[in-house]
Amino acid sequence: MKIFLTGANGYIGRRLLPVLIREGHFVYCLVRDKGRIELEEEWEGKVALIEGDLLKMGDDFKLPEDIELCYYLVHSMGQSYSDFKDLEQKAAEACVQILNPTQCRQIVYLSGIVNDDDLSKHLASRLAVEKVFLACRIPATVLRAAIIIGSGGASFEIIRDLVEKLPMMITPKWLKTKCQPIGVRNVIHYLAKVIDHEESYQQVYDIGGPEVLTYKEMLLKYAEVRNLTRHIITVPFVSPRLSSWWLYFVTTTSFALARSLVDSMKNEVVVQKKGIRELIPQDLLTYQEALELAFSKIEQNEVISSWKDAYSESNFHTDSKKYIKIPKNGCFRDVRKVAFGRSKEEVIDNIWSIGGDRGWYKWDSLWRLRGFLDKVAGGVGLRRGRRSPNQLIAGDALDFWRVLVADREAGRLLLYAEMKLPGEAWLEFKIEKNDDPDKPYVLVQNATFRPVGVSGRAYWWAVFPFHAFIFQGMAEGIVNRKNSAFYIPSTTESR
Repeated sequence: MKIFLTGANGYIGRRLLPVLIREGHFVYCLVRDKGRIELEEEWEGKVALIEGDLLKMGDDFKLPEDIELCYYLVHSMGQSYSDFKDLEQKAAEACVQILNPTQCRQIVYLSGIVNDDDLSKHLASRLAVEKVFLACRIPATVLRAAIIIGSGGASFEIIRDLVEKLPMMITPKWLKTKCQPIGVRNVIHYLAKVIDHEESYQQVYDIGGPEVLTYKEMLLKYAEVRNLTRHIITVPFVSPRLSSWWLYFVTTTSFALARSLVDSMKNEVVVQKKGIRELIPQDLLTYQEALELAFSKIEQNEVISSWKDAYSESNFHTDSKKYIKIPKNGCFRDVRKVAFGRSKEEVIDNIWSIGGDRGWYKWDSLWRLRGFLDKVAGGVGLRRGRRSPNQLIAGDALDFWRVLVADREAGRLLLYAEMKLPGEAWLEFKIEKNDDPDKPYVLVQNATFRPVGVSGRAYWWAVFPFHAFIFQGMAEGIVNRKNSAFYIPSTTESR
């Protein structure tokens, strides 16, 4: 079957794509930036990339006519708090418009459970998109998911942040709201198997796991799985806005997403529209099983996708190709070069492991301070970390940076700053050959800042005195850090 997959770079899309390929489908992936999706070699001839933005498509945009099915996995919730409902509805209408001339016979939309009368803005937007698809000429199947639990998922990461960091929580009353969490593995199975079931056309199904829990019970169950003692006190007088700020500062989420999530937590997300289990039988993971599976994937370094890698969850909403070439004019630069005689692969491994739990090789306390100040200013901060401890691909989030180029073979990593700045910033690492036979390679570290106005120039000169030890220390740390993947300690060090 020829399938059109929107949101192919998103949390669910990245996980659904390999499943569809394994089942023998040919997949057209809609992406805003082809450079952000990494395709496996064995997928050659089974995937085609289509570059485009549903909110910016002109009348001349055309899809291949042989498309038979569409997965709609697009959302705009992280981009805005006030108008994402309009954005989502327009994107859905644009999708219908480009599908109409094709042979598409089914649209599968992953929505949220929207059974309450007084819906949050976020859930109301999901319902609005449902109505767009159910009203079009192509039969639609709507799967309404509750809280999705899986490694790299927004819900899992927020729960993880709260429980791991806070021994005691004084929380809003929405922690008593009921939900029916479902494992991401079960969600992918429903999506993959609902294809061509004619009895599912023009139908809406709620999908959830086997348990109904409150958010408080979910936090405490997480603590139990992690062998942590946690105390939670719920109070009735915490305003939604204060709750949003609390969630924003404690977790990795953006403030726009925090507000949307807090507003949605007044709504129960419990399965009411049943029937999907009779149509597609499967063993549903309990909440604890979903948590344990997520931790298993994290420990095995097999986190396929993360919600933080979506551009909609950052301050970077543009074509990354414009930023891959670092500008030369009107910029300040701090270039550090460190020659080395150790294995080139060891140094590249250190570059690819930068940030996250490993840190920035020198003066991590100052990096954390910069991340905290960025959070205070409404930025992304350092807390979102990275998807994998030692793997990077273009489009990944890396603390408050975005990966633009990750060419391991060439030894080049290029990052673009997503922190709040009076300008734009790039950080580049590359390995070059050196004339010294004892030190045949050199690490070139280039920090570039393009200021905006007087404030941008003032910012650069204010932080410039710190560059001598922060950037130089980072370059030296990358070259000298002993990596456990390659380094075998001596007998003395072992003792």
